[in-house]
Amino acid sequence: AHVLICWLALLLVRVAERATGETWRNINRQLGRISQVTLAGPAGTVVQTTPLRPEHKAIYQALSVQPPARVTTFDPR
Repeated sequence: AHVLICWLALLLVRVAERATGETWRNINRQLGRISQVTLAGPAGTVVQTTPLRPEHKAIYQALSVQPPARVTTFDPR
């Protein structure tokens, strides 16, 4: 099972590299810059992601993957 999982991971890396034209190192570095933050205060709580750069949008578009929503949770008090 371990060998199969490793093989599938390598296959996904190769598919991502071919679809974007970038190396896995660059894809990982660019998408690793996206953060999710929780802002809490007396008015409530908001969970949001950092704004996507054009490089991030290009990677998501090339992979046909929906990018994360800007605001994922909004809980007013």
